[in-house]
Amino acid sequence: MENSQARHVAVIGGGPRGTSVVERLVAGQLAAGSAAADLVIHVVEPFEPGPGHIWRTDQSRLFLMNTPSLYPTVVPVHSDREGVAEAPVALSFDDWRRQAGDGAITGMSPEDLAEIKGLASRDFPSRALYGRYLAWMFAAVVRRAPSGTSVLHHRREAVSLESGGRRRWGVVLDDGSRFDADDVVLALGHLAATLTPEQEKLQDAAARHGLQYWPPAVPGDVAWHRLPAGKAVLVRGLGLNFFDAMIQLTEGRGGRFAVQEDGRFAYRASGREPRLVAASRRGVPYRAKASLESYIPRSVVLRYCTSERVLAFRAAGVQPGFDHDLWPLLHRDTLWAYYSTLCRYEPHALTREPDRFLRELGAALDLEGPEWEAAAATAVGAAVPAASRVDVESLAHPLAGRRFADGDEFTEAVLAHLEADAAGSARGEEDPLKMAIGAMNAGRSVIKQAVADGGISDASWDAELRGWFEPLVEGLASGPPPARIAQLAALVRAGIVRFVGPSPSFGFDPDEGLFRAASPWVPGESFTARYFVEAMMPANRVATSLSPLMRNLLERGLVRPRTVMAEDGVPVISAGLDVTAPPYRAVHSSGRVQDSLFVIGLQLASVQWGTAIAAEAGAPLGAGGRTLLDADAIATRILTTATTEQQRPPAAIHA
Repeated sequence: MENSQARHVAVIGGGPRGTSVVERLVAGQLAAGSAAADLVIHVVEPFEPGPGHIWRTDQSRLFLMNTPSLYPTVVPVHSDREGVAEAPVALSFDDWRRQAGDGAITGMSPEDLAEIKGLASRDFPSRALYGRYLAWMFAAVVRRAPSGTSVLHHRREAVSLESGGRRRWGVVLDDGSRFDADDVVLALGHLAATLTPEQEKLQDAAARHGLQYWPPAVPGDVAWHRLPAGKAVLVRGLGLNFFDAMIQLTEGRGGRFAVQEDGRFAYRASGREPRLVAASRRGVPYRAKASLESYIPRSVVLRYCTSERVLAFRAAGVQPGFDHDLWPLLHRDTLWAYYSTLCRYEPHALTREPDRFLRELGAALDLEGPEWEAAAATAVGAAVPAASRVDVESLAHPLAGRRFADGDEFTEAVLAHLEADAAGSARGEEDPLKMAIGAMNAGRSVIKQAVADGGISDASWDAELRGWFEPLVEGLASGPPPARIAQLAALVRAGIVRFVGPSPSFGFDPDEGLFRAASPWVPGESFTARYFVEAMMPANRVATSLSPLMRNLLERGLVRPRTVMAEDGVPVISAGLDVTAPPYRAVHSSGRVQDSLFVIGLQLASVQWGTAIAAEAGAPLGAGGRTLLDADAIATRILTTATTEQQRPPAAIHA
């Protein structure tokens, strides 16, 4: 029998973000003890709660995370230091992995245990194993819920919200059933999206001419076995989804990688592989992660882009610009990380005594005004030969300005780039470029704090942070595990993978009746194929979402996208929803705040940067653990309201 006095909370989306909200609600109830109001938590998730869609435990173990075991967590693991309720199960993924390896975690499959046996803190786990952690954590949190708190899983998809009824919201599921809730938390994660006009043309051409066009998708959802052996496949995108496609179509087809005497991989084909023809705007893949014993290199300590400095603008009531105020701080740290590493491990590359050079460089970087950059360039020019210098911003386009005679010459250039990148990853803390990237990665968490919730102007957010810096740092610091780049190099040498060239054009060739790809920087070379794969996730834009629930919410005005002003004064619809300051409550199309409709995760892309990045174990909640802080703020607001209403005396009854 339903407890009519209990507060009902609907968490729509049972992946990592939804799991964190459930965990924070349970943690808050445990902390409140006997004062806690009765609570019913409804989790609406068509897949297993915990992993949800993206981290399904039945996906291929060839799909790896791009963070090492030591990085992710779905709960605060040092909550006592942060002023939030203690986690009922305070295990990061690495904690859970160690306990599972020791036999303290039951219910593990033989495949899970086999993977864990070969996994260390610095290694990169499969997404399936991380999903197992999420599923276990969700179940463990639910088991620890106190009396008076219950968690119900609805294995359906929510398709609409209705206002009114017995409670504030009616949640309608895809089977037509409905339940009522006082509060709703949208933790929707990745959603299917409409195609761009160009993608629609490619899809239409495929339908009319008997070709196959594979739109953006979650890699675990793709039927890779349908791509035929020996046939050319055009692949657009050289980011993380490309590596998933690459490994599934090679090692997943029975091919094998082996380490040679020179340390490089060799690939032995199975004969069942397609021939992959890949391209992206920059022409080369994301750079690999470095081989490290920690997430941020131990030698990297931010001296300029610190929380104190970047948050000082907000404290002073100043809205900084990214290019003018924030990037110069991170740029300094990036240069220092590069050149200090060069001095430690390659002093022979300098024309001046390393200690003297570092003193001069440090003095230049310490200058407060804009003259620091010229002073740093002077110090570098006097001590470092041109071949050993770094131009940080040019790293986004390592082959820019080069024209190639043909496809073979371009492929050789990319192969040299891949092998240098793999060698740099293997050097770890001794590689200057990887340490510069490590500084950028460290600074990224600090920048996330500074720019959140209106920390920079809309114009700076759009044109600067998102316009040029995001592609730069994503391509450098969000790359695959080190082995994937070395494996790609082996596939290039084996003739399985070729590259189109920078700034590629894709289209349908009506004369050939095939898809065609070409690059203006590789004259006389083009590629045709019957198969075209978009190696990317669906666009994270609420306005183009195909989610029935999101479309319903937008159509009925229960939520709205945030609109910002570009530099020229033209309004631009942002990727995320319009929300209040934390705890993030949705804004109605009329501008009214929806007090009991909360948002967490990817749909906060209008007010947070890097919303897809998992919480970092041990990081401050305001920085690397921001998603946990958001979950805690939402849970705190819900529980505070529940307790207040429970204590409110009943209204008087008049005869």
